This record gives sequence, C-alpha cells and structure tokens, in this order.
Amino acid sequence: MLKVMRYRTILFVSMAVFCVAAWSEGTEGDSSRLVSPELLKAGNLKILWERKLAMKPGESLGRLFILDNRIYVLSDLNFMVSLHREKGNVIFSKSVTEVGLPIVGLGLYEDELFCVLGNKLVEMSPEYGTERSMKRLKFAVLCPAVRNSSYFYVGGADRRVHALRSEDKVQVFEVAAEDDSMISAILANEDFVVFATDSGRCISFRPDKPTQLWQFAAAGGIVGPMVRDADSLFFASKDTNVYKINVLNGKFVWKYQTAAVLDEAPRVTGDVVYQRVRDEGFVAISKDNGQLLWDLSGVVDLLAEADGKAYVITKAGKLVVMDNKNAKQLYSVNFAGVSKYVSNVLDSKIYIADVSGRIACLKPIE
Repeated sequence: MLKVMRYRTILFVSMAVFCVAAWSEGTEGDSSRLVSPELLKAGNLKILWERKLAMKPGESLGRLFILDNRIYVLSDLNFMVSLHREKGNVIFSKSVTEVGLPIVGLGLYEDELFCVLGNKLVEMSPEYGTERSMKRLKFAVLCPAVRNSSYFYVGGADRRVHALRSEDKVQVFEVAAEDDSMISAILANEDFVVFATDSGRCISFRPDKPTQLWQFAAAGGIVGPMVRDADSLFFASKDTNVYKINVLNGKFVWKYQTAAVLDEAPRVTGDVVYQRVRDEGFVAISKDNGQLLWDLSGVVDLLAEADGKAYVITKAGKLVVMDNKNAKQLYSVNFAGVSKYVSNVLDSKIYIADVSGRIACLKPIE
C-alpha cells in the first residue's frame, strides 16, 4: 500500500557557492609506489597508470566513485578530481562545496553529473565540473538521488521520496511507505521507480505518478544501494539475508542467509553476488540460484573480477585472489600501502589509492 501526499512547491532560485582550493594534479614521476613492481609481478598484475595528486596540508583523500569512463576522487575538504578511467589523465579538478558540508551520492545521467551538496541538488558538467543548475531543497537528504529522463527522485529525512521535474526541479508529487519508514535507497528508469526502507519494505511505483506497482517485505531494514541486473533486483537486509527478487513484479526468487546483520550493499557481477558480512568476512553467492560458492574471513570488499577470479582486499591489507568455480584461494599479495579503493564491477581493472593522494589502476595479466 502506498501513501500519497500532494505537495505545493516553492521554487528557490540561487547560486551554489564553490570554494577555491589548491588540490591539483601532481607529478607522475614520484618514485614512491602504492604497490612495488615486484609485488605486482608476483600477483600477476600490471600497472596501467599511477598518479600522485597534490594535497593541501592536513587534507586526505576520502572517497572514490566509478561512473562510466571516469574515476571521481573526493577529498575530506570536498575537493574533487575527475580522472579518465583508462588513461588516468585529469579531466577537471575543483572544490565542489564548503568544507564540512555533506555530499550525498554522485550520479551520472547522459551528460549531467549530479549530487546533493548539503541541502542543494546540483547538476554539473562531467567535462569541466562547472555548475549547470542548483535547487535548494527544504528537507535533509539521507540517500543518493537518482533520475530518469523526466524526474529526479530524492529521498528525504521526512521519510518521503520527492519527485522533481528534471527541467526545472519543481516538485510534482511525493510518496511514502504506508508504515512511514525511512527511505534507505532508490533506483529509477523510464518504466518504474523502486525505493527501499529501513523497515524492510521494497516498493515500486510509476515514474510519472504516485501509483504503486508492487511491494515486497523483508524481515529487516534494507541496506542501500539496491542493485538492478536485467530483470533482477539484489539487496542486503538487516535480517541477515541477501535477496534476489524480480524487479518487474516484486516476486521473490531466492535469499541467502549470512552469519550476521548486514550493513553494506552487495556487489553484483556477471555470475556472482558478493556480500561483506560484518565481523565475519565475505561470501560469494551464485547469482542464478543463491547457493554459496565460497566464504573467506577477513575480507572487506571486492576490487574486481576477471576470468572467474575474484580480486578481494582484506582488513589486514592483502589482495587475495579467489577461484570462484573451484572455491579455492589462488594466491595473495601484500597491499599494505593501500588504504582507499573502489569496487569495480564493470570490468577487470583494479583502482587503489591511499590517503596521501596516490592512486593507481592495475589490471590482471591475461
């Protein structure tokens, strides 16, 4: 059941203020490497590019995002650098908002980069980082915004999904779960929108109006983001289960029960669903039938997958290579210098970094 609230919209027109910072491209000739050539050779890896970003005193590299053919690097001072994913060259670098202001998510739709900066929904050029539009929101945002060709969908701390017209950011309608639970994740396309809540509801509605299509209920809160793969939807729940349901009708397909409460979203590749289990380790699950392929303690995330092998990183700072088919650990490599990374489910490239601004792209040798 979907509870619907109509909304009278007031449009605020203002400009976002960007700070000026000195975080910029550094030299590529720095002799200090994240991982030594000897270790790369032992791990059957080759380096495609490596770069050292200049950091201000006291500044640290924070988060990394993969969107299409770019890597976006965000510092703890809210300075962003966009790098070409294949070549490592800098596309743009700039301060995106005031220091200390929260940045919620980073998305790409066609030729628009968008995110929520504090309480402002901002669109930027992916080529230059320049601001194209800004909408000040009257609510706090707790999960990343998403969009299709006609609307932005923004989950507020008011427990509503707000649908804003893409061209002028005027709110058209808003929806909420019947139990008024908090929104934890949203995904959207041209045919439907799905949102999840911290009470375990997963609800689909029409993209152009607040008409419910289906609802699914898990026993615990759903951890965002959800992952769509063709007609399937995968998500983790605080009831300890990883779920696969049909995204078109909400019908249950399978669930895999883990050994602890889940607080991170799964990683989904061509054949495997990977899930970190807090204080327990990491599991690899068959995407087709939900059966366990392997589990390994100490692993914190998937870096990439190639030729049926999973490249995972451990809490102790090691790269471990697992054979998915044979459920066998092949070898490990010392990655002690790596403190930042981003999980790549698009191809076999591995992106690693450290807080000082060193970032590298590796690839398994075929």
